[in-house]
Amino acid sequence: MAIDVKKLIAAINPELYCDAKVKDKVKKLVKAEGYIKAAEKAELRESDYVDVFHVQATRGAFALAGLKAPIEQHALTYDAFAQNLEPIYFWILDYVNGAYGSSEKLVDNFVSSVGSGHFLEMQGKATRMQDEAMKIMQTANGVLRSVLNIIYDLKEFKMRLAIYDDYRSKEERKSRAALFSLKQIWMDNVDIKRGNSSIKGMAQQFDYVTLIDAFMAAKSLKELEKLDLNDRVKRILQQRLAEFERWLFESDKELRKRFEIEQTYLKSQVNSLKLYARWAKPYLKAARQLESKMDTDASVVTMFNTALFELVLLAKGKYDPAKDVAAGELPKNFKNPKLRKYAPIAVIEFKFRSVPDRADQKGGYTFRGKVDVKFTSFALNEDELRILKEQVEEDNFGDVYEMIEGATEKSLGELKADLDEFVGEGTVGEEPKEKKPGSEDVNPFSALFEFTKKEKKKDLSGGIKKDNDMEKVLRSQTILAARMGCRKLYDTYKKAHGMPAFPPTVNF
Repeated sequence: MAIDVKKLIAAINPELYCDAKVKDKVKKLVKAEGYIKAAEKAELRESDYVDVFHVQATRGAFALAGLKAPIEQHALTYDAFAQNLEPIYFWILDYVNGAYGSSEKLVDNFVSSVGSGHFLEMQGKATRMQDEAMKIMQTANGVLRSVLNIIYDLKEFKMRLAIYDDYRSKEERKSRAALFSLKQIWMDNVDIKRGNSSIKGMAQQFDYVTLIDAFMAAKSLKELEKLDLNDRVKRILQQRLAEFERWLFESDKELRKRFEIEQTYLKSQVNSLKLYARWAKPYLKAARQLESKMDTDASVVTMFNTALFELVLLAKGKYDPAKDVAAGELPKNFKNPKLRKYAPIAVIEFKFRSVPDRADQKGGYTFRGKVDVKFTSFALNEDELRILKEQVEEDNFGDVYEMIEGATEKSLGELKADLDEFVGEGTVGEEPKEKKPGSEDVNPFSALFEFTKKEKKKDLSGGIKKDNDMEKVLRSQTILAARMGCRKLYDTYKKAHGMPAFPPTVNF
């Protein structure tokens, strides 16, 4: 079941929104186990009625009236089996977009009775999404195996080419050692094909025991003439050294060419893997969204045609202290840009109990039944809002994150470094180019699960910094604005639908 957003807010700011009985316990849980675990134990403090206009008219901003009663809460139940439920949601959505400026859907869960047609439809759609995702993932796995093999080959090429680079080094000892290695490679892989007439084969005979030592000692044909050897051995070494020098030049050129070809092929395979990842991502997300994540209750009877939906909207407004400064409520220093920004928000919870009714043969449904709507106001700063959104996302996709990280983070850590090296534009010996801001990630594993990435930001896992004295005033004023907005939303909806509402109020 999805986390209770109100309790999560109480865990994010227990000092202001959490019930005093469990406040200390919640604070400890936040530091020890995180916000989601703390939200399971948190309890929202009760809502008290406050006449916002009376408070604003009789008390100043420094009375901090908002902090004493920070929550406005209203609820309504709409039960009409003869009417569709969609207009209720969209009326409220359109209103908050206009009145608050922005809205965001935090929770969207459902559960259907097993015997209903809606259950079969949703399961069928989820299965199709899963099948499509698995087909693409299987193809991606084949490309992945190819990537692994190419990386292994490139590592072998890199090790071999490093010997050629050392041979061209200005350091005499390093160059000499590399020459010995190259001669050994030539004897083991090229000259050995001559069989008994190879250097190693001939060295086993009594007359040629010095052949290997002389071949290794001679750096060039010119130096060979200075060695004290019999003419027969010299003639053989002249022919073999000349052949070795030609092989040295050609093999270096050919290895570098093959390295570049393999590197280009690796880039092609990585791009293919990224393309498959991009294709699989929407199917993976859709399959996750089509899963039933709500706990069933007595309303869900196996053979009834019933569905329960749970939606949570976050309506976010703006509070500008400059307006209170202009009105004389606050001094000018409250325009300080270093102060954290506060926003009046409303958490709107919908709980639908409906009878799905097929609207067409393409799988579309309309829903009739009962809806419970709860409106709750809060005032949050920018840090609290970020934590709220991150924790809701983690609760929705947390098990997906764990599965992905467990499968890739440790086992593919080294492979990521190899990809960053070989997929770069440079060749052997060059440093990988620095990634430009906004450029696409070349690592296909990062691209594959790009939607699970999180930006690196300051760590707020142990709790958010408390408000200073000036920020307390801003929060109090934002709370009053949030309470007013929440009450107006509730009252306007009731008036628009012919329900009893609050009596008219000045400026309301």
